[in-house]
Amino acid sequence: MASTRTQQALARLADLTPRQIAAELDRYIVGQADAKKAVAIALRNRWRRQRAPEAIREEISPNNIILIGPTGVGKTEIARRLAKLAGAPFIKIEASKFTEVGYVGRDVESMVRDLVESAIDMVRSERESEVEDLAHERVDERLLDLLFPPPAPSAPTATAEPAAQPAGAASDDALGVFLVSGSGSVIKEAHDPEQERHKRTRDKLKQLLLDGKLEEREVEVEVTPPTSPMFDVLASQGGNEGMDNISDMLKEMLPKRKKKRTVKVSEARRILFEQELEKLIDLEDVTADALERVEKMGIIFLDEIDKIAGERSQAGGPDVSREGVQRDLLPIVEGSNVQTKYGMVKTDHVLFIAAGAFHVSKPSDLIPELQGRFPIRVELKPLTEADFVRIMTEPENALTKQYAALVEADGAKLEFHDDGIGEVARIAALVNQRMENIGARRLHTVMTTLLEDVLFELPDRGGGTIVVDSALVRDRLKAIVEDEDLRKYIL
Repeated sequence: MASTRTQQALARLADLTPRQIAAELDRYIVGQADAKKAVAIALRNRWRRQRAPEAIREEISPNNIILIGPTGVGKTEIARRLAKLAGAPFIKIEASKFTEVGYVGRDVESMVRDLVESAIDMVRSERESEVEDLAHERVDERLLDLLFPPPAPSAPTATAEPAAQPAGAASDDALGVFLVSGSGSVIKEAHDPEQERHKRTRDKLKQLLLDGKLEEREVEVEVTPPTSPMFDVLASQGGNEGMDNISDMLKEMLPKRKKKRTVKVSEARRILFEQELEKLIDLEDVTADALERVEKMGIIFLDEIDKIAGERSQAGGPDVSREGVQRDLLPIVEGSNVQTKYGMVKTDHVLFIAAGAFHVSKPSDLIPELQGRFPIRVELKPLTEADFVRIMTEPENALTKQYAALVEADGAKLEFHDDGIGEVARIAALVNQRMENIGARRLHTVMTTLLEDVLFELPDRGGGTIVVDSALVRDRLKAIVEDEDLRKYIL
C-alpha cells in the first residue's frame, strides 16, 4: 500500500486524462501527436494501475516506449515535460555512457541510483516548501539573539508579607505578582525591569530586521566546514560505483568539526535557514518517501539507445561492449532489485522511455530480449519550415519570447514581424538541408547569429524598439544564405 504522500502524488494524475496530458505537452512542443499520445497513455496507466484490484496490481507492468527520430525533434523535451507534469522522479541518461561489466566506466545500475538521488531532491524540496515559513520565523529569532543577546538571568527578589494581604493587591501592584506559600504567607515576586527593557528593545530590533534595515550588520555564526576533497576523489566519475558508499561511510565516521564565522546578516540568514531546515526535516522520512516514489512513479529517459545497437565490432575498440551493455540493461528494464546507499529499489514499475535517431542502426538490431521490453515504438517526424514557424511563435517558451525578455531587461523592446519569423524559419530549414539536420536546435544557432550585434550594442544604444522583419534577417544572414559551403560558419 502506498504511503499517504505517494497517494497524494498519484491522485494528481486523476485529473489528467490522456487528452489533457497531450494538450499540456502542446503548450511547449509543436507537432509529434503520435508520441504525445503514447506517453499520455503510459502516464495515465500509472494512475489506472493504482486503482486496479490489489491481486492484479503488481502484475501490471509499464509499457516502455522507444521514440525514434532525428535529433532536435522533441524526444527529450516530451519525456522531460511529461515527468514535470506528473511530479514524478525523472532522470535523463545517455546509453553510450555505459560499459559492459568488467570494463572501465559506469555500470547500468547507476541510472537507478541517479534516479533515487533525483527523487530525494524532489521530495526534500516539497518538505522544505511545507516548513519554509516556520524556518524563516526561527531564523529571525536566532538572528535577534545574535544581534541582541538576552541578558543573564538574575535571581528573583521576594518579600514575605502577612497572610492578611488583600486579594486585590496583586492587580494594584504593577511591579509584582503575589503567590500564597505553603506556610500561609504571601510571596511577592518582583518583575525584573532589565528583562522588560530587553523585551521592548528586542521588539523594536525585530521590526528593523523584518524591514531589511539590518542586512549589513555583522554577526558571528557557527558553521560546519565542507568535507575534505579527498572523499570526492574516491568517488570520481569513471571509478567504481561502490566508492560512493565508502566515501559516505568515511564522512559519517569522521567527527563534524564546527567553526565560527563573522558574516553579514544577509549571509547569516542563508546559513541559519539551511540549518533550520535540517532540524525541521526528517531525512529518514524523506528517504522512505523517495524510494517509494521511484518504485511507483519513476521515469528513466534512456537517450542514444541506438548507439548500443548493431553488430559487435570485429576490429575491437569502443564497440566491443555494445551487446554486453544491452544484456546488463535487460534485467533493470524487466524488473530487478538494485542496491543503493539508501536501500534496495525494485525497478518492476519504473517507466523507461528510450530514444534514438537510428540513422545507422535500427530498433531490430537490439537484442530480441531487450526489444520485447520496449513494446511501444513511435516514430517522430522530421521538422519542416512550417514547423519552425510554429516553434518560434506558439509554445510558451518560444525563442521569440525568450529573446524579447532578454532585450526588455536592457530597457528596449524587440518585435518580430511575421515575415521576419518566416525568413528565419526558411534559413534554418535551408541550413539543415545543406548540413547536418539538427532539427529545432538550428533555430538557436540562427537566432544567435541574427541578434549577436543587437545584444552586444544594446546597453550602449539605450531604449527603443528593435523590429525584426524579413529585410533585417536577409541583411544580417546574407553571407550565410548566398554561400554554398556553409562549413565555415558555426551553425
